[in-house]
Amino acid sequence: MSRSVDFDAFVASRSRALLQTAWLLTGDWQLAEDLVQTALAKCYPAWQRITDGGDEPYVRRTLVTTYITWWRRAWRRERATDPLPEAVERVEGAEDLARVELRQLLLSALAELPRRQRATVVLRYYCDLSEAEAAEVLGCSVGTVKSQAAKGLARLRRSPLAAAASEGILG
Repeated sequence: MSRSVDFDAFVASRSRALLQTAWLLTGDWQLAEDLVQTALAKCYPAWQRITDGGDEPYVRRTLVTTYITWWRRAWRRERATDPLPEAVERVEGAEDLARVELRQLLLSALAELPRRQRATVVLRYYCDLSEAEAAEVLGCSVGTVKSQAAKGLARLRRSPLAAAASEGILG
């Protein structure tokens, strides 16, 4: 199979999962789309060198390292001066609205984490990667993944936003 056909098939099958991961990292759909597009553009030239089955970990690692690189760089993007209203496609009742508010609280709590902790928490608990897989994606040791995940979860537990979200889930 040619490089472009294989790459196109990968993008068609995995772009939704990559976009969801990028959204959890960035907290913004447009920035997540930019992140996925940038990561895929970086991966395409090396696509023939990626071994069978190693394509998704390679792309995911590129996604996370690109996200971290954007944070390190002096980032000059447009910023809203007023909070934007939550875009709700359909709200049929209080239950749907509560889910939207809950999701927003959880995203806000996640956004309070330092980027390395946020990336670790997203990879471990959203993408359901093992500690070894997350370490490979992040380019660090398993011990670092364990400590960053523990610190991230501890910080989330102390967050008033996470507490409000858990009250919404439990209450």
